[in-house]
Amino acid sequence: MFIALLLLVNIWSSDALPSILTTWEYPEASDIAFDTLLGGGSHIDALVDGCDVCDRHPELCSFSVGPGRPNEEGETTLDAMIMDGMTHAVGAVGCLKRVQQAARVARAVMDHTAHSLLVGEDATQFALNMGFNETSLETDESIANHEEWVEGNCQPNSWKDVLPNPTENCGPYSPV
Repeated sequence: MFIALLLLVNIWSSDALPSILTTWEYPEASDIAFDTLLGGGSHIDALVDGCDVCDRHPELCSFSVGPGRPNEEGETTLDAMIMDGMTHAVGAVGCLKRVQQAARVARAVMDHTAHSLLVGEDATQFALNMGFNETSLETDESIANHEEWVEGNCQPNSWKDVLPNPTENCGPYSPV
């Protein structure tokens, strides 16, 4: 799952107020983003600040993103992508481990590297080098959810055309 926070800034009129458009109704994230804009922050500052609400407080975003959503191995990893629609600059992280602020790390990729995407341990090491803190992303609830999922033969899952039958079994899987 992801959260998309789109900021619309009227670039033709200096007296127009900026607008925030989101894919989901997460008022706390939108409010923080708007406050950043009104406080003089850039559209990218506002985007990152809004997304950071969900990275740090997933309960404010219906637990659809952020810490506590484990993969098949039970480990929580995070993804984020930041794109500046004005300059087309991009920064993204995938499979970021043990660092909670995925949107801020994606911004750092955009601002401090020639890369557009860092993944896995490379993303994590980059984040640590940039001064982000390492922390567990698992919660008691995510551990319990993963255990329940495994006990339920790993249902639901997204595998297809593999053996053993993914609708009845957990992996490891191999192509049919």
